[in-house]
Amino acid sequence: MSRGDLVEVVERIGVIDLGSNSLRLVVFERLGAALFPLFNEKVMCGLGRGIASTGRLNPDGVALALTNLRRFVAFARAIGVDHLAVLATAAVRDAGDGQAFAAEVERQCRVQVKVVDGAEEARLSAAGVLAGIPEADGIVADLGGGSVELVRVRPAASVDEAGQSGPGISLPLGPLRLAELGESTKAVSETIERAFGTASVLSAADGKDLFLVGGAARAIARLHMEHTQYPLHIIHQYAIPRREAESFFDVVSRQSRKSLERITTVSRKRLEVVPLAAFVLRKLIAAALPQRVVFSALGLREGYAYGLIPHEDRVSDPLIAAFRAVGRRQSRFHLDGDRLQQWTAPLFPNMSEVAGRRHRATCWLSDLAWSEHPDYRARQAFTRSLTMPFAGSTHPDRVFVATALHARYGGPAEDQVKEPVRRLLDERSMQEARTLGLSLRLAYTLCAGSIELLSEVKLDRSGSRLVLEVPSDSSLFVGETVQRRLDAVARSLGATSMLQPRATRELARV
Repeated sequence: MSRGDLVEVVERIGVIDLGSNSLRLVVFERLGAALFPLFNEKVMCGLGRGIASTGRLNPDGVALALTNLRRFVAFARAIGVDHLAVLATAAVRDAGDGQAFAAEVERQCRVQVKVVDGAEEARLSAAGVLAGIPEADGIVADLGGGSVELVRVRPAASVDEAGQSGPGISLPLGPLRLAELGESTKAVSETIERAFGTASVLSAADGKDLFLVGGAARAIARLHMEHTQYPLHIIHQYAIPRREAESFFDVVSRQSRKSLERITTVSRKRLEVVPLAAFVLRKLIAAALPQRVVFSALGLREGYAYGLIPHEDRVSDPLIAAFRAVGRRQSRFHLDGDRLQQWTAPLFPNMSEVAGRRHRATCWLSDLAWSEHPDYRARQAFTRSLTMPFAGSTHPDRVFVATALHARYGGPAEDQVKEPVRRLLDERSMQEARTLGLSLRLAYTLCAGSIELLSEVKLDRSGSRLVLEVPSDSSLFVGETVQRRLDAVARSLGATSMLQPRATRELARV
């Protein structure tokens, strides 16, 4: 099997993130250049609670962490993880008894603990953001329980390169640490402003984007989604304009935990730190003046895991890598999404780079729902593709692909399943997605998944006519179903359809 055809599991990577507030195990399944979360479990230990006053780890948190670390390590080994890393951040590195705790973890669990310094934590968080948002340009801020890491990120200089990050800094502004300053808003505010005032890296966010990482930031994103009734509850690449973010963070920072508990999508233990986290982020926006606040579901853990992928396997576009891996794994035949895109491309002249990427992603996922019941294929394809945990996919990207796959499986244009997210994509793109889906439906009718058969037929648009050229000596590509689905594509384009026989030899030269 060639590297390009790799569809089987290459490796399972486990990362245990031992933070100031939470302990989390994520197991990733690697398929070529793509990582998929196979298992994700979190425990709110609060290791860093009280560390500013005592200089030591929270004893209750230590006991809770050791119990769950033993479980996490045992579980990772039981499911055959090939590489397991335990990464300890601010609480362990800052506490006087942090090294002793790490040694005890190693003794009980028989696994090495890597105590990550502030600069390395910032670098790994930036690597995670760039793995999921290759075009990221601005500042990454990783807000943990004990610290905030800041680092400059830039998009790749070319399509063959990865994004870049500069040197990072770590500031002791996590909400658990700031909580020890007491009820004085003035003291907390002055501490935050003083720290951000020395962070020259923040100037790089002026007019660009601020990318937020961390559990508290994700919780705030969920609160904003609830507040605005946003239809797609996916944190990754959820974006808020700066002014709107400022106002919302102001409101959240003044709330009590009790007033926030009605939001069931956020755990109660996480809600304890949310108001203070919102206060920190409000100050951060004032210092950085970004154009937008963008939330990233990928951070330190993903940055570490992606760093283990061999250089020769890496790709510049994580979205295409993920769609290609899933498409090849779940399709019936030897799927070639790029060949499908080439076949449909004549219908969409002068495509932008964004549109071309969306078309390519859709084509790679176009056999996703073949095993579903025919009556449910369109809706299942729509929902699955909309919500899959793919890195690199914006929310409009998700809606485009889902809309196209809905049409590819025969879903009606006015299906109510699409209504909640329709506002996330402009009408022109919605229509383009439907046309692409209908053309893929025609393609599968012609080739039944054997993509190489498409080399014998050609789809072209000439003025107000949609022409399907077929070999004159073959009955394979002629029939009622072919004509009906060709007509559907033509109607979506506002064109008339034409089936045009052509000499086999002549067609082969096209």
